[in-house]
Amino acid sequence: MRERNVLGGELESCGTDPVTGFYRDGHCSCGPEDVGVHGVCAVMTAEFLEHQSAVGNDLVTPRPEWQFPGLQPGMRWCVVAARWLQAYDDGVAAPVVLAATSEQVLEIVPLDALREHAVDVPDDLSSL
Repeated sequence: MRERNVLGGELESCGTDPVTGFYRDGHCSCGPEDVGVHGVCAVMTAEFLEHQSAVGNDLVTPRPEWQFPGLQPGMRWCVVAARWLQAYDDGVAAPVVLAATSEQVLEIVPLDALREHAVDVPDDLSSL
């Protein structure tokens, strides 16, 4: 069975330019190897990237050995749920694509927090 998103639907692709995801398949899938839960499909902002760098999570510098291109504002990337929540608590959360965010994130991040920063709107508005 395919992984579900936080809205209960099939997990959609987060991004392929650059190719994101723990498994580098474009999806924010969280398998047993992904202990960090790279499940939040976030749209990078300058504020989020600066915050992450300030807390020791450099998302800007390319790391070819991890197939990591380095990120810029506007790019979509599967980020660690706890790191996104940390940014949320500090007032600089990145926008979130709910349809591409893994339901496993809900073990760490409340759905209401994700919805506050949602940039996609589900077909069924009754879930909002």
